[in-house]
Amino acid sequence: MEKKQNRKKSSLSILSIAGVLPYQVKKDEQYMNKNQINHFKRILEAWKYQLQNTTNHTTPYMKDQASNFPDPIDRATQEEEFSIELRNRARELTLIKKIQITLKKVENKNFGYCNSCDIEIGIRRLEARPTANLCIDCKTLEEIRKKQMSG
Repeated sequence: MEKKQNRKKSSLSILSIAGVLPYQVKKDEQYMNKNQINHFKRILEAWKYQLQNTTNHTTPYMKDQASNFPDPIDRATQEEEFSIELRNRARELTLIKKIQITLKKVENKNFGYCNSCDIEIGIRRLEARPTANLCIDCKTLEEIRKKQMSG
């Protein structure tokens, strides 16, 4: 049960970054209508802005924290911390690129549909992972294929 709550909190944190609540689908509402598109555009832009701010603060932070420790253990510890920080920033830059690609899909009205089978991805899945480009079935098949290929 705790795992389920962590997942819920994780997807809700993306929504909280944008300052939005989970989208409430209305009866007989068309999928990816203007309200839904605006909802996801707001989420994606806020998420991108938050990641860019974090990334922009890395270099100044590392310069401020950089010290030439005479003790090799202290120096190694600092180098490891910086290495982890840089890896995290690289992941965030990759995510920013995915967000930019997704925002282009929003502009081109291709957002919300599976790249593989062209069915609706679903509001809740997109709220949990706004950059998702596969429906849950196609994503599951992709993961099974990857497992089979890797051994």
